[in-house]
Amino acid sequence: MTTDRGTAERAEHVTGAEVRPAAGHIGAEITGVDLGGDLDDTVVALIREAVLRWKVVFFRDQRLDHAGHVAFARRFGEPVVLRRRGGASPAGFPEVETTADRLELGGRFGMEQEEWLRRRRHTLLRGWHCDHGARVDPPAATILRAETVPPYGGDTTWANLAAAYEGLSAPVRAFVDGLRAEHRLGVGYQARSGDDSYLRHLLDHQVASEHPLVRVHPETGERVLYVNGYYVEQISGVSRPESAALLEMLLEQAVRPEYTVRFRWEPGSVAFWDNRATIHLAPSDNAHLDFPRVMHRVMLHGEVPVGVDGRPSEPVTGTEAGRW
Repeated sequence: MTTDRGTAERAEHVTGAEVRPAAGHIGAEITGVDLGGDLDDTVVALIREAVLRWKVVFFRDQRLDHAGHVAFARRFGEPVVLRRRGGASPAGFPEVETTADRLELGGRFGMEQEEWLRRRRHTLLRGWHCDHGARVDPPAATILRAETVPPYGGDTTWANLAAAYEGLSAPVRAFVDGLRAEHRLGVGYQARSGDDSYLRHLLDHQVASEHPLVRVHPETGERVLYVNGYYVEQISGVSRPESAALLEMLLEQAVRPEYTVRFRWEPGSVAFWDNRATIHLAPSDNAHLDFPRVMHRVMLHGEVPVGVDGRPSEPVTGTEAGRW
């Protein structure tokens, strides 16, 4: 997704596209672009530059269908094809996952959606995550499209992990540069009393990797504080009490308000984010509302993260680079 700033500036001048920053450290809205059209290479370059610079970019009033969504994603990388999707995802487009699939999960294991969310996000920081962070090669980027949204509620928030790293003091940066952490599927889930079929499902389908706590972005060269609340199990080589204290401090740093941006969805809105340099918080304020929220996402294949010392992430269980 590399490009140069001069190319992006020329694209703005020639095409009428414009990048408008939405917050001081993260987020920009791009106007004057029809994502369903035949995009010029200079416009693609502008979007790439904006994603790398602002970590998440937003488009409004788009008329993308599933085919257009996949075609747009292919201009930036190879879409992921998931082996398992829920019943809401479109049958003819294996690259597209409909997030309403998530509404089925709780019911499959005997829980209402509200209880399922509560058990997965029982602390303030637990819901923050990157997509598929337990994999050894998490997606490089995600493109999320809104079809139907509630009249209020349902916003998504993103945090810039490169800015969060830069915001640490120099001694702390030097300390965390050399650490690694285990990321494991389902570590944030708070089990039900008695038999819990969802917990059994998690144990039977474990995915875990050891990632550097600070990864080097493969395109920008930035150092990224690679933490999230949903997948991180343990900082390697330290005790559990030390790990818990360090992770709480680093997560609080990552989601400080000045490193975040919040987006109000409308039908036809599209968000395109760098999954290597951000974490996001999906909404939990609309589960009790009787309004549909239908979103579709396409993810792009990513690289195996590499730490400051040049050492790549390593699989622990249930994951293999390039194999979904």
